[in-house]
Amino acid sequence: MTRRTLLASALAVTGLLTVASCATLGLEHPPTARPASPTVEQSSAKPTAPVASPALTDAQAHEALITGTDLGEPWTPTRGTATWRDGMLKATTPTADCQKLLDGLYTDELLGAPPRAVVALDDADTGAQLRYQLTDRRPADVDRVLGWLKTLPEKCARFTAKAPDGTVLDATVAEQPLPEVGDARQGLRVILTNWNTDGDPLALALDVATVRAGQDTFTLTNGGLTDVPNEATQAAVQLGVQRLTEVRKQGRVQV
Repeated sequence: MTRRTLLASALAVTGLLTVASCATLGLEHPPTARPASPTVEQSSAKPTAPVASPALTDAQAHEALITGTDLGEPWTPTRGTATWRDGMLKATTPTADCQKLLDGLYTDELLGAPPRAVVALDDADTGAQLRYQLTDRRPADVDRVLGWLKTLPEKCARFTAKAPDGTVLDATVAEQPLPEVGDARQGLRVILTNWNTDGDPLALALDVATVRAGQDTFTLTNGGLTDVPNEATQAAVQLGVQRLTEVRKQGRVQV
């Protein structure tokens, strides 16, 4: 047998041993020095987007509103729009973001669109008025507004505004903590002070809260010409999310 024949036989045996060894390890083919890139199987099926909850019906939106019964005494259905809305909230200022805030509070369109359902309650003891409203704006739009509201304690920390009668108001905006409920939220404390009075300065204090819970969003303002009861703001936020959850749950059961 020639040397070339012996070398060919040895290579053939080595190849058989390698294949046998791979079979013992559970491999179909012997590994190579540069493994081929894995083949990714392309699926023809399109990814499905998450299904959004349907919008509340008119009946559900009104059922989700809080009431004076929820908050307890001394809150009762309103007897009319508070006079300070036209007297102080209908003010003007050269700062764009601060003017946008005042306009949204005055028109009840803080989220940039008319509310879906509204309820107003009065506190006869302090003269405060609480306005609670539901909106049907898309969550992405709401989150953009929440992001803007979050900047106002810095952008509008202190500014001046002119009331309809020409009175100059000293305005401040600060962060207002809210209960950790819902999916996103922002609270503000807005104070407008009229120093041009014969007696003590006249100050409008306003709690502002916007909360998104899933597809649903509500905004409330609780204001008055005295120190407003912040406990009512905190309770209304918690009750609002609770009421929306109950209405949504009842809707699923009925379907």
